[in-house]
Amino acid sequence: MATIKQALKQANTLQQVSESWKLDAELLLSEAIEQSREYLFTWPDQELSSAQIEKFEGYCSRRATGEPVSYILGRQAFWDFELIVNPSVLIPRPETELLVETALELLDNFASAAVLDLGTGSGAIALALAANNKRWAVTAVDSSESALRVAADNAKLLQLSNIEFIQTSWCDGLPADQFDLIAANPPYVEAGDKHLREGSLPFEPIAALVAGENGLADIRAIAEQSRYCLKKNSWLLIEHGFQQKQAVEKILVDTGYANIECVKDLAGLDRLTKAQCLN
Repeated sequence: MATIKQALKQANTLQQVSESWKLDAELLLSEAIEQSREYLFTWPDQELSSAQIEKFEGYCSRRATGEPVSYILGRQAFWDFELIVNPSVLIPRPETELLVETALELLDNFASAAVLDLGTGSGAIALALAANNKRWAVTAVDSSESALRVAADNAKLLQLSNIEFIQTSWCDGLPADQFDLIAANPPYVEAGDKHLREGSLPFEPIAALVAGENGLADIRAIAEQSRYCLKKNSWLLIEHGFQQKQAVEKILVDTGYANIECVKDLAGLDRLTKAQCLN
């Protein structure tokens, strides 16, 4: 029988696929033995059962193929909660929390607000906003039925009732002059981009990553359609690639938005753009 310490050491083969292989191994072993990471450090000489070793080795085999830890565990931390995730949704990234922070700043004085999250995926953005103020009415849209099931399961897990899920393409069929803020983290990667072959991206849904027109097609559609759904003086927030700032700004200017501003993430990269619909 192997001990916790020995099992973690044997997982060094994960170095070939992950720079954070030690953390990966700890998370996978914690899941296999149904204990916290702290338990691993407290009881390193604890012997593992054959069933625990088999489960851990199975997880490591999956990770060795490049499969993301979040998909293996079936969950991912975002904001101040954990989300259910599976291969039908993108894994929420820490940088997307900037979109939530920016939305909260813009809605700071709103006792009640109508908020729309386009391309909700796991529901990360919509759920963070719905949890912040139970009097806000949040609508979460996705074209994928399987993604909406994940988002709805996450809403139940977080016991949030001020959120509605709709299956549609962007703003198609949504009411006019309805929302105080629209947030979107759309596909913005250009087809053939080398990054699509790196990290976790080969395992994530391609439709949620890639867009036509050099990655700008969905951003353009959102900018155009959102004007119909936004109230006067309301806001549109779009996450985009760090090299797309100027292109996104031009789309928003051409579509008639004002007070356009790009917001940088903690790494100093252009991460999202906010724009106001004045009429």
